[in-house]
Amino acid sequence: MTDPRSTEQRRQDALYRLGHDVDAWVATTDTGTGAPRLTPLSFLWHDGSLVLSTPATSATGRNLAANPSVQVGVGQTRDVVLVQGTVEVLGSVGDRLGDAFAAKAGFDPRRISDPYPYFRVTPRTIQVWREENELAGRWVMRGGAWV
Repeated sequence: MTDPRSTEQRRQDALYRLGHDVDAWVATTDTGTGAPRLTPLSFLWHDGSLVLSTPATSATGRNLAANPSVQVGVGQTRDVVLVQGTVEVLGSVGDRLGDAFAAKAGFDPRRISDPYPYFRVTPRTIQVWREENELAGRWVMRGGAWV
């Protein structure tokens, strides 16, 4: 086991992972039944928020539109970035954001005939850890502000 990273190093590692990883696990809740749903989705880190896109008719799309609270896991279990945030439905996006999402995700929701809205996840908290020795200092963001 390596020595624990400083909070600043964890923050930098989280920003790197958010900027370079393509896929995340997105945890939503069905507001009608309370049933949890865990879905892999591509994402773009843009202006301090995660941008996701999924079919409006999918369970995840319906959950994201109906419940403003979401949790997103990026990375492996021994090098995780865990984001809890607030969802905003964007619907469509401008060319700059749409092109950036398409380039990173490898597909362009604007080219799909079925409604494929975009969702912005603004982080409220971010936790980052690799091993047990980093659990105590895992919070790098609280209340939407970097620690």
